[in-house]
Amino acid sequence: MEKKKVLGISFGKKMGNTDVMIKQALLECEEAGCDIKFIRPDDMNIHICTGCTACVVGMVSGRGKGECVLKDDFHIIDEAIMESDAIIIGSPVYEMGPTGNFRVVCDRIGPSHDLSFRKTTYDAGIEVGKDKSLLPDERSFKKRVAALVAVGGAMTENWVTFALPTMFAFPMSLGMDVIDTYKYYGAMAYEHVLGNDKVMNRMSSLGQNILTALNAKNEEERTKWREDHAGICPVCHNDMLTVSHKGMEVECPTCGIIGELKADNGEINVYFLDEQIARSRMTYAGKLEHSTEIRTCAVGPGQIPNLKERKQKYLHVGEYPID
Repeated sequence: MEKKKVLGISFGKKMGNTDVMIKQALLECEEAGCDIKFIRPDDMNIHICTGCTACVVGMVSGRGKGECVLKDDFHIIDEAIMESDAIIIGSPVYEMGPTGNFRVVCDRIGPSHDLSFRKTTYDAGIEVGKDKSLLPDERSFKKRVAALVAVGGAMTENWVTFALPTMFAFPMSLGMDVIDTYKYYGAMAYEHVLGNDKVMNRMSSLGQNILTALNAKNEEERTKWREDHAGICPVCHNDMLTVSHKGMEVECPTCGIIGELKADNGEINVYFLDEQIARSRMTYAGKLEHSTEIRTCAVGPGQIPNLKERKQKYLHVGEYPID
């Protein structure tokens, strides 16, 4: 039997807390017979997404397979993801959220790797007899599990508020099933995480949770949430909510699903209907809803007369010298 492949991605300092925590989880997987790999995007040349939309336009038009036109080291991360069966992603917390480089990689992954775009393009190509080499990588459709780890120095938990909800942007595009998350705050109280046995043991448990999911006998067991804290949202299990100001309606900002606030015996609870859970942007149906919106509503070029000339007025407005 082929070994399961587990990829660790750290956006932290070399051999800092995040690196070591991710590697501790990977070691658990390796000891169980998995093939492990570890990547540090900060050591690589990864350009920012320019928003050219060539990846999406290529798929929507049927002329491309979602590849990025930028030439850098991103293809290394891409191939590592395609090879993997599970991914453990870690980031330090900067200004209440994950690092800027984390966002750079996320922007390069989506929407070029959006499962609904890739699957629709792939199926349409197969139907007309296109060679698979001209279509999105079929490894994109592999079912993967993932775990997210956020590491913050602040002693107060609300200084890492946006970390985990934001980190779901990484597994979202390819539809990875997040089965565990861990938020380590108060890291400044220790010289290094290696002096915090509780956290290191938690990373071992996270690795074990990945293993259990990889070896699951059925889909329900594979996607089962394995962190003790169930959270508010039944999909991403985060606690963050947006109040919509429509009666008692609230929304999970990570999943985009709507729930209802209710007071039960003096406690506030949130209830989500099954139809809402099914359209979470973490699910294929939720991504298909969004990609269909783009396919049917996005306006192409040439709609505004003399647009290029009209832009000239704004070309050099307030430019600050950078030379």
